[in-house]
Amino acid sequence: MPESLPELRAQIWQELQACVQDRNHGWRVATLATLSGQEPDARVVVLREVDEPSRELVFYTDARSPKVAQIRARSQGLLLCWCASLSWQLRLRVRLEVETDGLEVSSRWARLKLSPAAQDYLSPLPPGSVIGGAHGTHGTPPAPDRGSRGHFALVRARVESIDWTGLRGGGHRRAQFDAQGGRWLTP
Repeated sequence: MPESLPELRAQIWQELQACVQDRNHGWRVATLATLSGQEPDARVVVLREVDEPSRELVFYTDARSPKVAQIRARSQGLLLCWCASLSWQLRLRVRLEVETDGLEVSSRWARLKLSPAAQDYLSPLPPGSVIGGAHGTHGTPPAPDRGSRGHFALVRARVESIDWTGLRGGGHRRAQFDAQGGRWLTP
């Protein structure tokens, strides 16, 4: 475990970079919390890109999903990451922005459109729509429209602060990084 704040900050960003390349990294699938009116709403997202210089993380979504409306109404969010192999937890306070068109969206869609994940954005039904018959019978969603970009969107999450906790047998450690710098905290 790093002993200095600069070493720790560098290692956190290295691990974030690693998680987008390694499908088995604990931080690849994170929990995103936003607000739905006055109520918290959380779901998992898959981190796709990390850019340390701009402190930005990117994940994909269906433009019709409830989180898009929540982000547009209130751009603050929190990403929670846990990595069992490191015994590290991250709480990232982020400013969120949704992009539904433009070169950035199109270029990512060009890479994704032939993969199985593309069907998530091609459904004619929005996320959360009821499918199937009555009485809980399993339904089959309508076939995706492969001729379009569908409802693919990307979400940029600009990191405003990092709250790190490292669990270890000799005592847990905690640190926070934000615009004022880094500091050790009581776990």
